[in-house]
Amino acid sequence: MNTARLVLPELLPTLSQFPATDLTPETLPDLRNALENRAAQAFQKAEDFQVTVEQRHIPATPEGDRTIRLLTVQPKETSSTPRPVLLHFHGGGHCAGRPEQNTAELCRFAQDLNCLVISPDYRLTPETPFPGGIEDAYATLCWIHDNADALNIRRDQIAVTGESAGGNLAAAICLLARDRNGPAILFQNLIYPMLDDRTIDNEANPSPVAGEFVWTRASNTYAWGILLAPSLPGADDISPYAAPSRASDLSGLPPVIMTIGSLDLFLEEDLLYAQRLIRSGVSVELEIVPGAFHAFDVTETPVAKRTLNRRITSMKRFFTPSRD
Repeated sequence: MNTARLVLPELLPTLSQFPATDLTPETLPDLRNALENRAAQAFQKAEDFQVTVEQRHIPATPEGDRTIRLLTVQPKETSSTPRPVLLHFHGGGHCAGRPEQNTAELCRFAQDLNCLVISPDYRLTPETPFPGGIEDAYATLCWIHDNADALNIRRDQIAVTGESAGGNLAAAICLLARDRNGPAILFQNLIYPMLDDRTIDNEANPSPVAGEFVWTRASNTYAWGILLAPSLPGADDISPYAAPSRASDLSGLPPVIMTIGSLDLFLEEDLLYAQRLIRSGVSVELEIVPGAFHAFDVTETPVAKRTLNRRITSMKRFFTPSRD
């Protein structure tokens, strides 16, 4: 079905900003190059904010045989009391991207929420399939918790956020932290998260209006295939830490803020996940953006700005001032 007539008019001109081809082994370098260029351009926007942007490396394992690069953003004004911290995971289908591609948003978060933002450069597929990325994410979470005093942040105010594949990691780390009795997570801000490996090319009942633009069923199938290798998408034994929708128990998870476009391939899996969370007693704030496709919010459109402002307002309600 041609769904261009359903696209929000202000978003139609922006479709040319996105790759028009499906993700394959041959086109993966193009996606990586595109996100590298976006990261380079976005990083220059940091000077528009009253923040300090730095890099640091932390141990990935107790043995210290490998490190994880972090991008950190915090308000320039020093604080005498500990701040909240927002742990961010970038998108890119698990196979492309780096934290710098979201520099402007991370700076907004740090400035408007008066928090420390940390975004790890986690390992990507196909070079490192599951569980490489989620273990990097969890190692970063534990490092933040263990170094809270040195970072001048509050252990009771650690939250996670991410878009697309980053939303997958944000949701998965909440499951993993719960099941490992790890650090407490205050809330999870999931932006069109990639949650279910069963939303693939051969899905039995695909939505006729979802996934025509930006992130297609074919791209999704390839991305899940290289993440789960040697397992196959749709197999019975897929871990919920790879595909959070596979989790049989969603109780005891942090509150959720979720944003998804009505034309996004992930709409139905995200709605089902939100429904299951609600039925499990988890607070869910859900925004469905009419006429929006995958990654619509990286555009300079009014709807993208409204959505970002709404997410910041929602997160601000959770982050409370430091106690004396």
